Amino acid sequence: MKYTIALCLLAAASLWAHHSVTAVFDTGKQISITGELTEVEWVNPHIFLHMKAKPSTGGEVKAWKIEGGPPAWYRRSNVTKTTFTKRIGQSLTIDGYPAKDASSYQWMLKVTFADGDSMESISAADAAKSK
Repeated sequence: MKYTIALCLLAAASLWAHHSVTAVFDTGKQISITGELTEVEWVNPHIFLHMKAKPSTGGEVKAWKIEGGPPAWYRRSNVTKTTFTKRIGQSLTIDGYPAKDASSYQWMLKVTFADGDSMESISAADAAKSK
């Protein structure tokens, strides 16, 4: 099963006022990390996934914090906290924007679960182009 979430980033700019994705993350780069999901924070204003993972660029396994959109955005696409928590302890791959400060912090664009299910966050403009 494939989930697609249209994140209306431009239309919902006021929701992003507490921090800009581009202020914290390098949106000119994308990295993939693969590892074990260890914790899920289903909180406002954004969800967070925690993993023990290694980036595709190499390096050691370390603790990663992955930020996603608000819980309400996921719920509108029938994605719930259980979508993630039932996979704690399993391997998953996250593609996203790395933190500008090179820390183990990432903005989630796509998650691929061990069973092949995936979920991709796209902007409303990109969703309209794909129709």
